[in-house]
Amino acid sequence: MSSSLKNELSSSEFEVEAQDLQLQSELQSKHRLIDVVHGSRLALTILALAAGITVLGVSANGLIVYHETYLPADFYLPLWPSQFDLRPTAALIAGGVVVVVANIVSLFFSKIQALRSLTGAHAITSIAAPAVGFIASLVAMALFYAVNSSSTVDSLQSWTCRWNDIPMTTQPHFGTLCNQSQAGVALAVLLVPLEAIILAAAGYQAVLERRVTKA
Repeated sequence: MSSSLKNELSSSEFEVEAQDLQLQSELQSKHRLIDVVHGSRLALTILALAAGITVLGVSANGLIVYHETYLPADFYLPLWPSQFDLRPTAALIAGGVVVVVANIVSLFFSKIQALRSLTGAHAITSIAAPAVGFIASLVAMALFYAVNSSSTVDSLQSWTCRWNDIPMTTQPHFGTLCNQSQAGVALAVLLVPLEAIILAAAGYQAVLERRVTKA
């Protein structure tokens, strides 16, 4: 075998090895990027879960206190008006329940190895869960502001915040209920873009994983 042929073969082998190393490096970079996106999505999902639990908790607590302290109109100095709209609170509770369930399911499929190994189910759940959470939070906010805009009928938030400066030693503690209601609404508003970001991250992760699979 001539020296020129040997040099050509050596050069060819070197090029193949260099290409393999480059492909491995690109694949490792993609896996690292997937891990970063996955970790970010999990962190945001946990944040959304915490926000959903808080919205559900403060809204449900307000409804419970209302039912515990409600007196009919014929009682002397009733604490609540005779015409009262609980639909804004019910909308926050319903939205909170859906957000909590959706994010718990998403975390289960992301953290439990037996579920995560189900590639198809995991991919669908990672996108479907934040999509459901986004729709639920958006609908809850739309319903809340739609039915809370009345200037003639009070809601839990409007009534408690109207009397929040009155000191109370027993329930219903209007000041506390007002603060809780405002916090619940603020978190519910925050959930809309938060779930949208989680949905975008899940879609980006799915695209990256598909590229790695095809590579």
